[in-house]
Amino acid sequence: MERIKLKNTQQEGAVLEVGQAFPLTIKRIGINGEGVGFFKRKVVFVQGALPGEEVVAVATKVLPSMIEAKIKKVRKKSADRVEPPCPVYDQCGGCQLQHLSYAAQLRGKRDIVIQAFERYAKFALDGLDIRPTIGMEEPWNYRNKSQLQVGLDKQKVIAGLYGMNSHQLIDISDCMVQHQSTNQVTQVVKTILEELQISIYNEKTGKGLVRTIVTRVGIQSGELQVILITTKQEIPKRDQLVEQIKKRLPDVKSIMQNINGEKTSLIFGDRTLHLGGKETIQEVLGDLQFELSARAFFQLNPVQTVKLYDEVKRAAGLTGTEKLVDAYCGVGTIGLWLAENARELRGMDVISESIDDARKNAVKHGFKHAKYEVGKAEDVLPRWVKEGWKPDVVVVDPPRTGCDKGLLDTLKKVKPKKIVYVSCNPSTLAKDVAELGKLYEVKYLQPVDMFPHTAHVEAVAWLKLV
Repeated sequence: MERIKLKNTQQEGAVLEVGQAFPLTIKRIGINGEGVGFFKRKVVFVQGALPGEEVVAVATKVLPSMIEAKIKKVRKKSADRVEPPCPVYDQCGGCQLQHLSYAAQLRGKRDIVIQAFERYAKFALDGLDIRPTIGMEEPWNYRNKSQLQVGLDKQKVIAGLYGMNSHQLIDISDCMVQHQSTNQVTQVVKTILEELQISIYNEKTGKGLVRTIVTRVGIQSGELQVILITTKQEIPKRDQLVEQIKKRLPDVKSIMQNINGEKTSLIFGDRTLHLGGKETIQEVLGDLQFELSARAFFQLNPVQTVKLYDEVKRAAGLTGTEKLVDAYCGVGTIGLWLAENARELRGMDVISESIDDARKNAVKHGFKHAKYEVGKAEDVLPRWVKEGWKPDVVVVDPPRTGCDKGLLDTLKKVKPKKIVYVSCNPSTLAKDVAELGKLYEVKYLQPVDMFPHTAHVEAVAWLKLV
């Protein structure tokens, strides 16, 4: 049995064991959506517990630095606790906060940003303007893209997500945060695969063909795209499959195949093939139209994306004279949102298909002062500087791992007047701010709720050269 001595003067010699119940008051929401409390001065994480609640918790993991626990009983409920509307909420793990009222979710997400800075960049908190989280008027059915693993349950094709802390595939027949069109398309494609008896990938054996159904909708255009992730290129009854998708789903304008035969948790492989319809679908953000290819990154919540990008525009404060860099540019969305107020725009991304889309999008909107290159920001930007092109404003929108150290080092050398940091991970945002802290002051942080009912929060940080 796992056990640990709690080392403090009040409880010298006290022992907490896995399986032991103990009282706990929950203080705040953790970065993964769990309730956070303290037992004998040790931090405790309790899935499903909410701030202000008094619970009886049962220890599930005891480590020198922290305790994980589950709820045995809620003695005092939070006024913000609500009944989760999703029937598989407690199994799926895709959402973490459906049991919390939406107003309280917004407050909790602002606190998650504060926690990250308390841990990694406390120096920046003094007097820092951290604004209330910008939420949604209708926080359901907002996701424009689904990526559901495919499996078999008694010869019936299912598609969903692996359950929390398990490899059991939970069938998601009608996900409440997915756009209804993506739900419908996934259901129909499942039926077609089953009828045509096309083999389904088995994660345990590594055998089978179709491993993931990816569906994307242009919420403004109504166009739909289906991408089948397969282990091999050859698809038995391929023509029948494409014909049936077109026949039963007339709004599907693009049918693609991506090949990923590796034993990996990554969804996409390197090769993408065109099966039917167009190779891209169209989406609209504000006055801009974007062509989206199968692997191109695009924000998953277009309604909130407009609010997010308007915050970026506010922070950038362009006057028409600045040279602007859009790092990690994807299909060019952020840069093109700002382009009309920039003297010159340059962007880079490691996915060549995204850069192709970005170039097409720039041409389509008549932005002749935009230039895009394939490559890592930390490699491309130093070369531009060496060639004599120095940016005034740099917008970064990195993955959850944050900015590459090479890019941070480059920014410290180049010293743009302003950095607008769009973050999907407050912890890496705070770490990167700590790295840039000697040269840059954080003027304000604006949290934005891109993914209601999950613990994820995005933030726009305006960093000004000191």
